[in-house]
Amino acid sequence: MDGSLMDFGPVFSGEEAEAIFGRLMAEVPWRRDTAFLYGRRITTKRKVAWFGDGEFAYSYSNTTRTALPWTPLLRELRDRVVATSGGSYNSVLLNLYHDGSEGMNWHSDDEKELGLEPRIASLSFGATRRFDMRHKESQETVRMDLSSGGLIVMSGKSQSHWKHQVPKQLRVKSPRVNLTFRMFAESRKGVT
Repeated sequence: MDGSLMDFGPVFSGEEAEAIFGRLMAEVPWRRDTAFLYGRRITTKRKVAWFGDGEFAYSYSNTTRTALPWTPLLRELRDRVVATSGGSYNSVLLNLYHDGSEGMNWHSDDEKELGLEPRIASLSFGATRRFDMRHKESQETVRMDLSSGGLIVMSGKSQSHWKHQVPKQLRVKSPRVNLTFRMFAESRKGVT
């Protein structure tokens, strides 16, 4: 595989994961995401939130978000991710999928603010959802289920050589929260 995908499995017990999921649903200031697709701006059903060490301005899909300050819970989660997987992270993008009718299409997290070979730690809570990676040239596909409390880390050339998605799964009737911890380039701090 060009790049690296490490699956650490569950890093929280079922009881811990359930409690964290409840807190994330209640404490995070969720907002609907917007994207520019096929020449028009759309508002997604999926909701997002963006937190970081500074007032990072993060642009993707022709939308710019300014990072909110870390909450105590998000700092705790970052500390567990760092202790488990290594690496450093100064920001986190959270996604709330209300049920399986919401997903994320094929994409790479290859924005210039993340650097040439970003290390992205993905932590999931709530419903188990499928996660797919597809090589940009060979079309080789890797599929896995991400369960509550589970952690994966993509690094190396995973973003330049692969795309990934969370496909819609209509049989999934409950919500999922996904946190993607990233290292945002220091030179972008405070840019709005």
